[in-house]
Formats: sequence, structure tokens, C-alpha cells
Amino acid sequence: MPVKSFIILSCVAMMFLAPAQAAAEAWFFKPNGNEPPTTDSKYIKLLDKYDGAWIGDPSKKTIYLTFDNGYEEGYTKEILDVLDKKNVPAAFFITGQYIKDQPKVVKRMVKDGHIVGNHSWGHPDLSKISDKKYKVEIKRLDMAFHELTGKHMKYVRPPRGTFSKRALELGYKMGYHNIFWSFAYVDWLTDQQKGKKHAYKSIMKRVHPGAIMLLHTVSKDNAKALPKVIDDLRDEGYQFKSLDYLMGHKKIPEFIFG
Repeated sequence: MPVKSFIILSCVAMMFLAPAQAAAEAWFFKPNGNEPPTTDSKYIKLLDKYDGAWIGDPSKKTIYLTFDNGYEEGYTKEILDVLDKKNVPAAFFITGQYIKDQPKVVKRMVKDGHIVGNHSWGHPDLSKISDKKYKVEIKRLDMAFHELTGKHMKYVRPPRGTFSKRALELGYKMGYHNIFWSFAYVDWLTDQQKGKKHAYKSIMKRVHPGAIMLLHTVSKDNAKALPKVIDDLRDEGYQFKSLDYLMGHKKIPEFIFG
């Protein structure tokens, strides 16, 4: 199966499955309009234990913009141009396929000051593979990233949002923060793009304080809607911050961190 088709199919069950519907633990949240969503309390406890995150401070109008990059459809450079023009930080979670195909784009992400996160080398279900295979999946991508940029990764996002206590613990012991999300919509189907107005409305109707936003760079709609999304959210009082800011504030009191 072509890589693109595999990644598209693997995303179909990713977003909003309740635990009873999934073979493995599947990340889910319950949207609440423009108010912070909720999720299973046991998931929150696991993320707290293993130094992960799915949402920021729900009392503050801060947004953490993240993108998943399984493969390239030609819109990531446009997104990077928008982020640069608007001075907005973001995190890009890439795969082995992406770093092989798009090394120049990955280098630009780093050059522009963005975080590049680990989405695994081959996009497997990290909850079902062995400890040894898990480490290979994560280390292989990090090694390729280090060879390309001289830097190491410190954030991991499980493909398809499937996870387990064991997988979270493995990532934690390898020095990673497990990053999930509190906002997402069906944006990854490249043959079902509905226009930038659809993307804009989909984002604005459920954006909320503290949101870790998951968007896919394969979406033309996202690329075209992003400038207006950023401008209008700033007009509403939102600030865009990086995952480094989020995780720093989890460890250090705000009056010290600033």
C-alpha cells in the first residue's frame, strides 16, 4: 500500500473514538464549543504521571499550534511562510517518510525556530509493538533528525492517537513528552477539501483557551485559512505559544517563568 494511502486510512479512526470502540486505548475528547473539552480522567492521570500534555491552562487564552506531517502535499512551505509572517511558533510532528522526502522543509522548520516532534519512523500503533520495536521507531527518526539538523527531538505524538500506559512510560523514559491534543477536525482527507471558509469555521467554532490544536499540513484548506485564523484569534485576545512554553510552565511557577 502506498505510504500516502496508508497514513490516510490510519487517520480515519484517530480523532473521536471512545475507549469502548477501540481495540487499544484511543485518545479522545468531548468537544464543548468554545469552552475547554473534557477527556477520561484516567488519561489525564497517565499524562500527568509521564510528563505529557493534551491541553494548556484552560483559564488562559493561549493556543499551542501543532501540525502532523506524515507526507507532503505541497502546503507546508505556505504554512511556514504564514507562521513566519505572523511570528507564530508551532510544532511539526514528522515521520521517517517525511524526513526522507522533505529534508529541506525540515531544516527550514528548525531554522524558523519551530519545534520538530517525533511521530515515529513508520507510523505504527505504538501501543501494540514491542519495547524493542518502540525504541527503534523513535530512535531511528531522532537519529535521522540529528544527522540533518544537529538537534534531538523531545516531543512524541503517537500515530492515530493510540497509546497505552506502557507506551507512555517508554517515551517518558527515553526523555520525551507525550503530546496529544484538545482540538482537531477532519482535515486530512485530501480529496475531500471543502475550502478555506470550511476550515476557518471548523476551527473557530471549537477553539478554546489552552488549546493544543492538531492540524494536518496536507490540508489545502488549512493553509489558506491560517492567516485569517491567526489574525481573528489575536483580535479575540488569544496568544500563540510553543510547546516549550507549555511544558516549562508545568514545571516552574508562572511568577518565576514569566
